[in-house]
Amino acid sequence: MNRQILKIAIPSIVSNITVPLLGLIDVAITGHLGSSAYIGAIAVGGMLFNIIYWMFAFLRMGTSGMTAQACGRRNFLETRRYLACSLSVALAIAILLIVAAPIIRECGMFFIAPSEEVGNLARTYFNICIFGAPASLGMFALNGWFIGMQNSRVPMFIAISQNILNILASLSFVYVFGMKVEGVALGTLTAQWGGFITALLLLAKYYKKILFEDKARFADIIRQTTKEEISRFFSINKDIFLRTLCLITVHFVFIAAGSRLGDTALAVNTILMQLFTLYSYFMDGFAYAGEALAGKAIGARDKDGYGCVVRNLFIWGGIMIVVFTVTYAIAGKLFISLLTDDELVLATAMDYSLWILLFPVCGMAAFIWDGIYIGAAATHYMLLSTAVGMILFLSLYYLLYPVMQNHGLWVAFNCYLFARGAILTITRNRVYNAAHSYDCAA
Repeated sequence: MNRQILKIAIPSIVSNITVPLLGLIDVAITGHLGSSAYIGAIAVGGMLFNIIYWMFAFLRMGTSGMTAQACGRRNFLETRRYLACSLSVALAIAILLIVAAPIIRECGMFFIAPSEEVGNLARTYFNICIFGAPASLGMFALNGWFIGMQNSRVPMFIAISQNILNILASLSFVYVFGMKVEGVALGTLTAQWGGFITALLLLAKYYKKILFEDKARFADIIRQTTKEEISRFFSINKDIFLRTLCLITVHFVFIAAGSRLGDTALAVNTILMQLFTLYSYFMDGFAYAGEALAGKAIGARDKDGYGCVVRNLFIWGGIMIVVFTVTYAIAGKLFISLLTDDELVLATAMDYSLWILLFPVCGMAAFIWDGIYIGAAATHYMLLSTAVGMILFLSLYYLLYPVMQNHGLWVAFNCYLFARGAILTITRNRVYNAAHSYDCAA
């Protein structure tokens, strides 16, 4: 079981770590174009796309859980229908995003309110990159399906390939063809479509028998999907979408509260959040393993196997608590100093070292259970835990912020993480039976 967990978790961790590199590469290239406005344009455009795509992350999570269960039942035609359904929804959403692009773009510019120069450059970046929406959303569906099929190596390979392609394409457009922001945007667009096309080729190569066994066309596969499967697909994805809105709310309230305390507090919170993000990349890898293995065990009606998955995932979660707590306790100042050389920011950040050490303890259960619950398709409880966590965060923020300022914000954030894990722990006994109640009804 540990080998199976690591077989999925390690490639997923590598994939997670490579994802931010797409943005970092764009910033690094624009940083040498001679004007800070270019960096600002990439930052604004990148922020808009991060928000947009984050809202539709349900395409990955919803697909992985249902696919893993069908894989456990050895019903590979069902897995094919889930893939077709997810890709269809991804394409439909992408078309809507492209059609509504001018409205989305101007709403984003209104709320972000960049300078005129940065705004115009950001519009250029947005107008090009929006045509990568079908590829980006399609990759959510494909990555979810690959993980559900117990395969995280293909998403890792694609993530690495995308970064290499992005570097080569962006450098070529900027330094060979003399473009500016539009060259960086075209490089990103090329990487998005290159990754999507690569994923489709690997899908056809490794899963040819499942996809083309009866020579069914894509439209035929959609028509073969039962009403129960479609209903379950949209019910699960609705819960995940609403959960994502709760996560976004916490994220933006956190940023807004820090910004009201001044530039130093905002810089400190941004840096400390990078340490939390690093931790989350590792924990998401084990969460993906939970999606795949718990879903497969539930689909196979293997209750002992499901229990084994849960126990071993929490053992690995405990190991991650020890590793990151010790690492941050010993080398926390070193990590922060790598991110800033501002003495005031560095000194202020060290005042918050306690909250850094609490990240792993407060967040571990939420990450592990999220993966297990997605594998079980028990997304209603995930929505419940996140909504309660959000309400707790907002309540503590309004109570503690006037008294404790930024420390109160971090207390609220850690309590929010802990509450999510605690609620999912309390409802854990309902997960396995809830998953099978659908099978009986179907």
